[in-house]
Amino acid sequence: MSNPELQETPKSLNNVKHIVLILSGKGGVGKSSVTTQTALTLVNKGFKVGVLDIDLTGPSLPRMFGVEHQKVHQSSRGWVPVQVYNTANGGSLKLMSLGFLIGDRGNSIVWRGPKKTAMIKQFMKDVIWSGNDGEELDYLLIDTPPGTSDEHIAIAEELRYVSQLDGAIIVTTPQLVATSDVKKEINFCKKVNFKILGIIENMSGFICPHCSECTNIFSSGGGLALSNQLNLKYLGNIPIDPNFVELIELQNNEQEDKKLINLYDKSELKPIMSDIIDKVLDTPT
Repeated sequence: MSNPELQETPKSLNNVKHIVLILSGKGGVGKSSVTTQTALTLVNKGFKVGVLDIDLTGPSLPRMFGVEHQKVHQSSRGWVPVQVYNTANGGSLKLMSLGFLIGDRGNSIVWRGPKKTAMIKQFMKDVIWSGNDGEELDYLLIDTPPGTSDEHIAIAEELRYVSQLDGAIIVTTPQLVATSDVKKEINFCKKVNFKILGIIENMSGFICPHCSECTNIFSSGGGLALSNQLNLKYLGNIPIDPNFVELIELQNNEQEDKKLINLYDKSELKPIMSDIIDKVLDTPT
């Protein structure tokens, strides 16, 4: 039996107060969209936020935040993530993703398990989230691939004895096939002792861009039913909003009023996500 006191906690996490994983049982549930909105919401609440994108096969967060042409830099202390926002309310956002390292987003990553594991361990140990002044990061969000693959095992090993780990947000869609896969993700969390902060049902209805009416084009309530069945906190449901996709495409970080964080102020999703994140923040850790 390994001794927790002998385990080395990644030094790059020393100045991180809270770590939250974003997990899903299957692909296509909009997990990266949920991660993006979670980060925007925390920044809007005045928190200093870091996002670590370890979805090695589909690192989409640089595109989501409009910084896919930025570069990460290597310093004597480690990798310096891309600074996305500094807001007037004291909030800020930093992003680290494999997407910054592979160049063209059309490039595919064809790696065996050991190389994936090595990259994740490097991401955990070598990214410098604090500034030169030692300023702490309030929240580090880790966006993971779908399922329970090598990446998840690697992240579980790295975070096993990290006291700042609050737990995981589980993302599903209403359909039975999605909620069934989510059960596997929940079982994985239990096996590696990851606390589950709650379940979000994404793509729960469709907001009409013309009249703002929400219509259930898929089934609804699968996430809530799963939460009740497994006695987990239900954080809320997020509808499909075509306007949010448009905001991603319209953003321009060179213009203050075109930054995604400012465009998001007009989104129908902002108050929905704010309520969801308040439930996460109110969860005892």
